[in-house]
Amino acid sequence: MNMAIPSLSTLACFFVFASTATASPAADLPIEVFILAGQSNMEGQGVVAYDHPKYYNGGKGNLVWSMKNSKSAALMKHLKDAGGKWVEREDVRISFKDKREVRTGKLGIGFTGYGGTSHIGPELQLGHVIGDHIERPVLLIKTAWGGKSLYSDFRPPSSGGTVGTYYKKMLEEVRAALAALGDRKYRISGFVWFQGWNDMVNKDARAEYTANLVNLVIDIRKELKLPRLPVVIGELGNLGEKAGEGMVELRKAQAAAASNPKLGRGTVAFVKTTPFARAKELSPNTGHGHHWFGNAESYFLIGDALGKAMVKLLETAKTN
Repeated sequence: MNMAIPSLSTLACFFVFASTATASPAADLPIEVFILAGQSNMEGQGVVAYDHPKYYNGGKGNLVWSMKNSKSAALMKHLKDAGGKWVEREDVRISFKDKREVRTGKLGIGFTGYGGTSHIGPELQLGHVIGDHIERPVLLIKTAWGGKSLYSDFRPPSSGGTVGTYYKKMLEEVRAALAALGDRKYRISGFVWFQGWNDMVNKDARAEYTANLVNLVIDIRKELKLPRLPVVIGELGNLGEKAGEGMVELRKAQAAAASNPKLGRGTVAFVKTTPFARAKELSPNTGHGHHWFGNAESYFLIGDALGKAMVKLLETAKTN
């Protein structure tokens, strides 16, 4: 982790302040760090409040609409406080480098590639699930870029060939976020991978996907010196069960990687996300199937499932 530590760290200041303010026994325990990685659907494409009748389908399927009208409305109540304001968690922090800057802050809406508070990704509910489970400060380091493949862009060293530019960038951003903690102790507790579209559309990439994903996990663990780091893999569940041959093949490749014995029993979870697909007619971006039609309920439920899978792995690790 040979990175220069900034002279003034927003992250470090936040965690020191939070520890002092709460004055709890947990203040001296390490920050629990979770790395969230992938492409545009990890960046986050769930629309929050846009409701233009032409460009956002009148708001159907956005987060505001979903909190009133979706099947998951009751599960989303915690996202707003009694006064109707979006909740920001004091105990869960996030670091995400978008195209313009490194954005850090309390977990809430808006930590996506769009800047501002216009969209959400899986990190929102995932952070709530993990924050509710862990009685210590939590840091989510999100490192994601749209339109990137595992076959090339994220290609891990063990797969041979040229190491992917975004594999390197992923590690650089993780190191930078950790360095920004200064002297604050931390523990890297999990890795979440949500990606696959760009590999799905490439026959050669699909054929290699299982091997490349296994190698990615092995290499990340080696880099972090954590041979049994808990890993959650989110399925490429776009469009639900009615998917084409290429997507079905990619999904099988993801599941096969998660169950590969090289990665260690009980350390990797595969999460099906097809049940969270919603109809384009009830979504903001009716032409964006590659982005779950921008449906906020989909991203909320994906984050919920990924978070619960990680919690289960953490509990399993305690008993092994």
